Amino acid sequence: MIYLRLALYPFSFLYGMILRLRNYFYSVGVFRSRKFDLPVICIGNLALGGAGKSPMAEYLIRLLGGDYRVAVLSRGYGRRTKGFRLVSEGDTAADSGDEPLQFKKKFPALTVAVCEKRVTGIEKLREEHDLVILDDAYQHRAVDAGLKLLLFDYTRLNEPLVVLPAGNLREPFAGRARADAIILTKTETDLSDSERDRAIKRVKPLDGQLVLFSYLKYGRLTPLFEGESVELADLKRNTRVYLLTGIANPEPLRRKITSSGFVVKHYDYPDHHPFSPKNISKLAEDFRQDEALDKIIVTTEKDIQRLMTEGLREVLEYLPVFYLPVEAEFHQSDKERFDLLIKDYVSKYL
Repeated sequence: MIYLRLALYPFSFLYGMILRLRNYFYSVGVFRSRKFDLPVICIGNLALGGAGKSPMAEYLIRLLGGDYRVAVLSRGYGRRTKGFRLVSEGDTAADSGDEPLQFKKKFPALTVAVCEKRVTGIEKLREEHDLVILDDAYQHRAVDAGLKLLLFDYTRLNEPLVVLPAGNLREPFAGRARADAIILTKTETDLSDSERDRAIKRVKPLDGQLVLFSYLKYGRLTPLFEGESVELADLKRNTRVYLLTGIANPEPLRRKITSSGFVVKHYDYPDHHPFSPKNISKLAEDFRQDEALDKIIVTTEKDIQRLMTEGLREVLEYLPVFYLPVEAEFHQSDKERFDLLIKDYVSKYL
């Protein structure tokens, strides 16, 4: 793997130079970057997927949704539709993308829209909304968001800070300079001062950049079809867990389950993977043949959006399938600073 990375470094250098030139053209005005006269909050990351953008977007929805008319705008990765689309609860992941559909089902009163061109999307949303949250749009520089939140996955800080294809960065590490706040996600719930200092040194914030730390808070196992929710800790100690994921970084979830003492058989697919009948039939057949008395299937909120098609539902609906909800939460001192940052920014417009 090391030799492959070394072989790809020339391509990463060339790609990085192209991205630096693109960013420079936006910075000096050769490429137009549109500002809006309403609050626009951008959530994004430098690395490919898995930094916890969806839980962070949901945190903002809960923080602001009671006081303002909030809209969430996403590209709608993986959808088969094109152009601007308002997401409805009756959509499928193929209509609107898995993450926008998750937002809509979780917050039915919320406006969720998808559009490849975020400028067009904001134009269509601005008249009837007080603010717009841009999900996964840090590299979408056609919009100059008023507040930019850059997320780094704490569990992956030791990976090389190199752009594709030798590394995992979408743009050079220098791109962090555009952020108003850097958020280290997926930390442990107990974080020492030395661990915080190490992480801050790794992301190298610029003067004036706020650095904050968050962690994932898991909810109760929730049945996909019938039954009652249950705490993960309340499962019998010898329970066999069949874990199904199609997300960028399932390791924190897998670690959460294994740390509770359960044996895990992990069916790990790429991010946004369109589950096929063959994928799910294999899982169901393995599950049925397992002679363990206590066994369940566990997946994520994001993944269930791609499991509810007619063909897949028929395979799973008589099996004990649960999903584990997750929320972003800040360490206490960081929570106060983050909430104040967001509310102060929005109040300047409204």
